[in-house]
Amino acid sequence: MPAEVSMYGPPAQMNVHLKGRDLLTLQNYTADELKYLLWMASDLKQRIKHKGEYLPLMQGKSLTMIFEKRSTRTRLSAETGFALLGGHPSFLTTQDIHLGTNESLTDTARVLSCMTNAILARVYNHNDLDLMTKEATVPIINGLSNLYHPLQILADYLTLQEHYGGLKGLTVTWIGDGNNVLHSIMTSAAKLGMHLHIATPKGFEPDLRITEIAEQYSKKHGTKLLLTTDPLEAADGANVLVTDTWISMGQEEEKKERLKAFQGYQITMQTAKSAASNWTFLHCLPRKPEEVDDEVFYSPQSLVFQEAENRKWTIMAVMVSLLTDYSPQLQKPTF
Repeated sequence: MPAEVSMYGPPAQMNVHLKGRDLLTLQNYTADELKYLLWMASDLKQRIKHKGEYLPLMQGKSLTMIFEKRSTRTRLSAETGFALLGGHPSFLTTQDIHLGTNESLTDTARVLSCMTNAILARVYNHNDLDLMTKEATVPIINGLSNLYHPLQILADYLTLQEHYGGLKGLTVTWIGDGNNVLHSIMTSAAKLGMHLHIATPKGFEPDLRITEIAEQYSKKHGTKLLLTTDPLEAADGANVLVTDTWISMGQEEEKKERLKAFQGYQITMQTAKSAASNWTFLHCLPRKPEEVDDEVFYSPQSLVFQEAENRKWTIMAVMVSLLTDYSPQLQKPTF
């Protein structure tokens, strides 16, 4: 029996099999599947980072990384994580590949499927990912689209699980734009037993279809969902305060209008006074001072750099789960 099993107890079994799946949105994953990915991330982090083990689970495998949008954390977490597991990542920008321009999406998906074991794509249009999944014969992983950012939210949940010792019963408050990051929270939080408060300015609400899905999940799982335009109302009783950029890539021409619309939405210690006593703060980065002031961002309650590191462990968990039969060896955490 491996030493880690005897130290942490026998691994709890979950009847989850993700090999060969795509990851476009957390909406397509059940509560047990989400918990399994977080368990896998915790397992890899413990064994590789803290115990110094070498796990070449991706040896002989390659990953195509298509980035229409630049990124620090998504690129580094995927490249270093895949390499750490013994695999070979190949990074392609718009200078290297033009999705649907010089070559059709259909042809690109089929060609890349012949040469690599998975495709991670960071794109402007989510429909491009949908088409790629129909044509590719290898897993497609959403590195970010206009609708969702599932890899970011997995990292957020791992961070909260590490900090609070569990996720069920936490109240997560989003104060900011109704964007792709929020959409990924809305399609997953209730499945894990978390309540969700959302404050957005009028005209910047989350997608109506996704709001309807979130309402259904909240009802099904017995959690609270609040949508408001008042940041302090949303922050009331919150365990977790979350925000993101107000101006995403491709929205630069809207900057003046957006800065005006989001006045009063900066997260400060005044906001935190409405939150629970054990409040924490998350931001997917990069951060602008108008979104959250320095006092909160650099406070002991801020988990942003732990959150950033966990991008690596969660994306590794996704790749291991979708490409191998490996199962976590350490005791399953409490969720």
